[in-house]
Amino acid sequence: MKPTPKIEPASAGVNRRDFILGTLATGAVVGGGLGAFYFGYEKSLGSPLRVGVIGAGDEGSVLIGAINSDYLEVRSIADIRPYSIWRAFHGDHYSDAALEARPGLLSKYGWKNETEARRHVKVYELEDGGYENLINNAKRDGVEAVIIALPLHLHAPAAIAAMRAGLHVMTEKLMAHSVHECKDMARVAKQTGMILATGHQRHYNILYANAVDSIRRGLLGDLHYIRAQWHRGNMPGRDSWQQPMPKKVKPKDHLANVLFDKRKEYRKELSSARGAAMDRCRARLEQVEAQLDDKIVEAEKFGYQSNQITDASGKVIYECPPIEELIRWRLWDRTGGGLMAELGSHQLDAASIFIAAMHGGEKQMPLSVAAAADRPLFPPDRDVEDHVYCLLEFPTPGYNADDPLARGNKIGVQYASINGNGFGGYGEMVFGTEGTLILEQEQNMLIAKDSDKTNGVQVTEAGAGPTLDTQATFGPTTATQAGGPVKVSRGYSEELEHWAWCIRHPDPYNQPRCGPKVALGDAVIALTTNIAARGGARIEFQKEWFDPDSDETPEGIAPSVRA
Repeated sequence: MKPTPKIEPASAGVNRRDFILGTLATGAVVGGGLGAFYFGYEKSLGSPLRVGVIGAGDEGSVLIGAINSDYLEVRSIADIRPYSIWRAFHGDHYSDAALEARPGLLSKYGWKNETEARRHVKVYELEDGGYENLINNAKRDGVEAVIIALPLHLHAPAAIAAMRAGLHVMTEKLMAHSVHECKDMARVAKQTGMILATGHQRHYNILYANAVDSIRRGLLGDLHYIRAQWHRGNMPGRDSWQQPMPKKVKPKDHLANVLFDKRKEYRKELSSARGAAMDRCRARLEQVEAQLDDKIVEAEKFGYQSNQITDASGKVIYECPPIEELIRWRLWDRTGGGLMAELGSHQLDAASIFIAAMHGGEKQMPLSVAAAADRPLFPPDRDVEDHVYCLLEFPTPGYNADDPLARGNKIGVQYASINGNGFGGYGEMVFGTEGTLILEQEQNMLIAKDSDKTNGVQVTEAGAGPTLDTQATFGPTTATQAGGPVKVSRGYSEELEHWAWCIRHPDPYNQPRCGPKVALGDAVIALTTNIAARGGARIEFQKEWFDPDSDETPEGIAPSVRA
């Protein structure tokens, strides 16, 4: 049994820019896989971890696409939407970037067709009931662990059921819909001995690890301010979170005809296509046909509910049937967490990683958050806000609340996530006394030492940049250097590999980088910011909220699982 090395592979005397652009160029890492070399686990497991995938929608298909078959073998999948099952097997052909992120199981394992694939992968579809059947039959199917990519409100019940059934769990971010559910998950993981990880992939992102190393080596001096943003151009009628509904359910929905228009477009393209373009057009046409054929799921049988929005007089002005809550779950408070959960959590996680670098790698609890949110763009067809803005305070290493001269030693973190204008995209800027670290869209990284020159890693992506529009999910980055472009992962594959490696090498030290306590901290920050934003308030964080064994939570609801 080989524990994860306590010192990361690049030593303190090695510039990680040289590691990324030099070591890769020499071919030290074969096939572009950086995780084993960089984060200190072995290059393969010998016996891949046998997994089930619960939830094969947008993020479930991304995680399937990130699987390294040397580490994981998909034995079963579960989803109540037939279209999600189709895409899990065949991939997402709507754009080149989508297909790179979601290539599908056929491509991943080299199966010729879905019939062959189903001989290897047990499928739990609509007729088979919910995800519970995959968990209940996991041992029979040879499944040892599950990847959970369900809507946010189902993370906790699915993860807890899986761990109690003896299955290890990787769940998408956020950890759960509420802090008390996060604590329930952490407590069940401790009680069962199952390894629980959460998919905040920046903990396994090489660029962010390089940024941390730069901070530790003092290239920025003392950090005192971080600014981050995620700007999107979503507007009414073209909102990536408002997915098309079946026309039979909402015939007047302004998106109901989108898929019919796509089918007409792809048929026209196929009629004139030649050579390899015919295959691409045919695949897109097959995908839109599968989406149009998606059955009218009786979502209420799986716990989805109707939502009504009323005006000041109590008149119902918008009604959401259960199937809409299923398809557009990110737009409703009961099933999702809005901009902070889906986008802000990534970047506040990144900010906390940078700040931890100043404290010897120890994750820091924020001191306070002041936030606001508003709804100036979209009509009343959702719960979640259009814009969220917040300012958090974190302690510097010299902070002391009891010392009048040291209680002001804080790092400010400003964050905004907006719709309606995508200028600037997303990224983080870390300000220190001797330099500024800039990360743009997980593609470009540089350190500005003075106002008129830069010195650092610069990374660019081939093509027109990210085009996927549902979450923080894009294709791999390309590091440009003298030897030509080299693919650099954003961390999805590495988080899965290391999770599997930790399971195969049980040891108290071998734990995922985003285990229960770290993931709980990220959830506390995002969910408390939501509370502050919706109340237009300033909230001081309590240390008990970050403690899995404490019953205290920001929402005032105690965990149901006893510590």
